[in-house]
Amino acid sequence: MTPIRPATSNDVLRLREIAEASFTPYLERMDTQPAPMLADYAALVDAGEVWVTERDACVAGFIVLQLRSDHVLLDIIAVAPDAQGRGLGAELMTYAETFARAQSASEIRLFTNEAMTENLVYYPRRGYVETHRAVEDGYSRVFFAKRL
Repeated sequence: MTPIRPATSNDVLRLREIAEASFTPYLERMDTQPAPMLADYAALVDAGEVWVTERDACVAGFIVLQLRSDHVLLDIIAVAPDAQGRGLGAELMTYAETFARAQSASEIRLFTNEAMTENLVYYPRRGYVETHRAVEDGYSRVFFAKRL
């Protein structure tokens, strides 16, 4: 397993690059840019909500986790296209569970855009259960939860 560490301000540009590269393929399926392409990564890093994993001394993926009163929200997960298929996404998902348990959270929640059909198959394989669908912030989202 690759070490996962809190992101720093030095990582912000790379986070933006990874988000752009990871979510650009979805542009042809959506009416607007995916939310992770518009996120304020500097603010998320300043809030202590971003963790990164590296390959060859370069940030190759990241996860945004937000502690809520009754759960942890997995807000964004992204792996650089040239690092995909190597298990980094799975490692980040496992880290989310470790983080949630350390915070005494009994559930992780996440959402994805319904146009990101790959995620609709991937998250259930990781133990997430679809809870509902809704339009939120102009996006057609599918919501999932996993009890820990």
